[in-house]
Amino acid sequence: MMKHTIITIGRQFGSGGHEIGNRLAERLDIPLYDHNLIRMAAQELRISNEDATKVDETILGRFLSAYVVSTGDYTAFMSGEEAGKPLSDRVFERQSAIIRKLAERGPGIFVGRCADYILGDYSNCINTFIYAYKEDRVRRVMKVYHLEEKQALDKMKKMDRERKLYYEARTGRAWGGIESNSMVFNVSLLGIDGVTDALEAIYRKWDAGRT
Repeated sequence: MMKHTIITIGRQFGSGGHEIGNRLAERLDIPLYDHNLIRMAAQELRISNEDATKVDETILGRFLSAYVVSTGDYTAFMSGEEAGKPLSDRVFERQSAIIRKLAERGPGIFVGRCADYILGDYSNCINTFIYAYKEDRVRRVMKVYHLEEKQALDKMKKMDRERKLYYEARTGRAWGGIESNSMVFNVSLLGIDGVTDALEAIYRKWDAGRT
C-alpha cells in the first residue's frame, strides 16, 4: 500500500490548472505528470508523439485513429487484440498503466488524463478540479496563445467540450462533478497563488498525517 500522497488536477481549459500543477511541483519538489504522459505512452507503443497527441484527451480519437497512425514497423509489435483497437483506446490503456506505475513509485501531481478515476483504488489521492469564470479564462487563453477574443473563445469551447466528452466516456462520471473530486477551486476568486497556497497546505498536512 502506498504511503505517499498523490494530487490529481482536473481543469477547465484556460483556468490555469497546468500552471498551478507546475508551481505545486516546484514548491513540493515532486514530479509533475502532464504532457510527458503522452510521450511516455507514445514511446511504449512505438508511435510518434504527434500521433499520440492527436488522440489525447479527446473521444474523437476513436473515430480518427485509423487515419492518424501510419502503417509500418509498429504493426509488428502489436498483438492481434491490440491491432483491432482504435489508437485512442491503446493510448488510454497504456497511459493508464503508466499513471498507476508512477503513482506506486512515489508522490506526484497528475494533470488531466482521468487520473482521479484511474487511481480510484488509492485512498491517498487529493483529487481536485480547477475552474474559473468564462471571461477570465478567455483573457488567459488570449494571452497564452496570442489569440483574438473570438478565437480564444472558440478554442476554449472546443477544448472543454472534448475534455468533457473524453472524461465522461472513459469514466461514466460527470466531468468536474463533486463525486469525483475532494475539492473544487475557483481561480477567479482565489487566484493562481491562492489555489497553489491552499493545495500546498493541504498536501503538507495530508502527507504529515501519513508519516
